[in-house]
Amino acid sequence: MRSVEDILSLIGGADAAAQKCGIGTEAVRKWRQSRAIPPKHWPAIIAATGLTLADMPIGTTAPTLTEAESPMQADTQEQPPAGATAALVLGDGSVFWGIGFGARTSSVGEICFNTGMTGYQETLTDPSYAGQIITFTFPHIGNVGANPEDSESITPAARGLVVKLDITEPANYRATRHLDDWLKSYGIPGIAGIDTRALTLRIRDGGAPNGVLAFPADGKFDLAALRAQAAGWPGLEGMDLAKDVSCRQSYNWTEGLWSWGTGHDKAPARKHKVVAVDYGAKQNILRCLADAGCDVTVVPATATAEDILSHNPDGVFLSNGPGDPAATGTYAVPAIQGVLAAEKPVFGICLGHQLLALALGAKTYKLERGHRGANQPVQDMATGKVEITSQNHGFAVDDASLPEGVTVTHRSLFDGSNEGIAAVNKRAFSVQYHPEASPGPSDSHYLFHRFVEMIEKQKA
Repeated sequence: MRSVEDILSLIGGADAAAQKCGIGTEAVRKWRQSRAIPPKHWPAIIAATGLTLADMPIGTTAPTLTEAESPMQADTQEQPPAGATAALVLGDGSVFWGIGFGARTSSVGEICFNTGMTGYQETLTDPSYAGQIITFTFPHIGNVGANPEDSESITPAARGLVVKLDITEPANYRATRHLDDWLKSYGIPGIAGIDTRALTLRIRDGGAPNGVLAFPADGKFDLAALRAQAAGWPGLEGMDLAKDVSCRQSYNWTEGLWSWGTGHDKAPARKHKVVAVDYGAKQNILRCLADAGCDVTVVPATATAEDILSHNPDGVFLSNGPGDPAATGTYAVPAIQGVLAAEKPVFGICLGHQLLALALGAKTYKLERGHRGANQPVQDMATGKVEITSQNHGFAVDDASLPEGVTVTHRSLFDGSNEGIAAVNKRAFSVQYHPEASPGPSDSHYLFHRFVEMIEKQKA
């Protein structure tokens, strides 16, 4: 019989063992503590190491884990285990059983993960998450409750959330609602008790899968139907979601950034007329524009160049948003090209960055896992400076497709993908990340002032 430490050494360490067995490293720590490995993991270990059943450490009985310490794994059983009230069913047929919360309903979408340690309400209300079920890698969700000031849109677009631990009671003076109550009010289901580390590794290594989060009111699960629904969902590639989350008519924005004790103040003097095209704009982006001195008029995603230019703008902003930029580009690209032809300064963020690239003649592609979180390092290619950024995107601009006269200005230090471009002979630039943050660091707020400086030079 081999010891647990011998087996971990053969398999390549605790992380490798956890990945092979589809569990979290907390479970592997319990192996070491008890000096035993549960029999259900023996087949995976034998396959990975070439050992035999005689080599498996029986040891003493492993200590019983609490519900929080022992998240439910992907399982093949067709009936929910004791205590399970919800299920996450992936397109490959895998089932993760857990404890449901929020709205008692089912939702289908792309399963992604977010690495942010703060700002779950801002994340859930970011329109760029339309069509997605969010796995939070940070375990403590719910501890600041929910409040009206932290929402990034009127109606959340995310289709569900996946967490490891039960959502906690609010313990923040700004909370006005419990997160569970807030989710129910918007019809959003959630599932707790999932091994989010194992799920994140699956997404990281195999790409973002389609899935169904089911929290049925009657407690009954038709797994065959749920698997068919997950497998049959077409995915985000080729899907235009900007029209679903965009405003329906134009409006003016006057609210500024949030201040301690006073909330969202009215923006300071507004000198420059800016039209913001709403492909799914976060409200904090509009606040940053207003705070930088812009008189902001928001127009729908489907606005034509004529619609945009009819407001006689000093500059045009292209917002963030969800879905495949190539699909949204069928109507957005001609509008952007018309704005560029009118020699209006242009600034784009996230989907707006991708759409500007398409309008300039480049192409986009889908990332395997995307960038989502508030700890993403990006390098400014001109200065060498590294900014820690907030990001949320599943598509990227193809550097190789950039035409002459368009330069790469920023690059991801995670995977080398494009994070910014500028048109050499036009007053137009864009970034893939979110300089407004919310949640996240404010390293890149200067980009809003760069846009204003560009407008001032054009007017001069």
